[in-house]
Amino acid sequence: MSQPLIGVSTYWEAAARWGVWELPAALLPAGYPRLVQAAGGLAAMLPPDEPSLAESVVARLDGIVVAGGPDVAPERYGSERDPRTGPPAPERDAWELALIRAALASGTPLLGICRGMQLLNVALGGTLVQHLDGHAESVGAFGTHPVKPVPGTLYGSLVPETSEVPTYHHQSVDRLGRGLVASAYAEDGTVEAVEAGAAGAGWVLGVQWHPEMGTDRRVMTGLVDAART
Repeated sequence: MSQPLIGVSTYWEAAARWGVWELPAALLPAGYPRLVQAAGGLAAMLPPDEPSLAESVVARLDGIVVAGGPDVAPERYGSERDPRTGPPAPERDAWELALIRAALASGTPLLGICRGMQLLNVALGGTLVQHLDGHAESVGAFGTHPVKPVPGTLYGSLVPETSEVPTYHHQSVDRLGRGLVASAYAEDGTVEAVEAGAAGAGWVLGVQWHPEMGTDRRVMTGLVDAART
């Protein structure tokens, strides 16, 4: 298989503008499909749908990317809503949790990016820190900070050195979900990557930053290579 098919979840917006139009839209920042393509994959957009369809959708794909986006509803992990938590996105939460569970059940290679990593943690029973400072430059602007890999992990095998990553988030992993291990940290101790810890669990990785906003393809190339086999 030379170019595996990689599904990428999308935003689901009440209104978006392009040309002369302002309409409801399923949309995705271009960095996501461009990174999939640069890593050797074919990108397919996965807008929210009925969660019961996730298993059949995943069965047609070689890999899954759960994209960044709005905050995960704290009700999903049994917490009270912090005033600084953003508006809920119930359609995305339900759809992407179903995609994650279907990918885990089928062994389909899975990459969660920012919100996607947080949802992976929640899908496996983990919880989130609803607000932290210092991981975004300003509203609407990506920052950067160093991330240190944990040796011997999947992420550490892809990116063995401390590296600067594009970052924009205010939530993070708190209690790890079942079977997940932390595989990278920020300087302040924030968990920056999680992955399946058990041998034979398949290719499962979540990163807190936004590789689609940078030039380092190694994480996405790892997903595409796993999807190819």
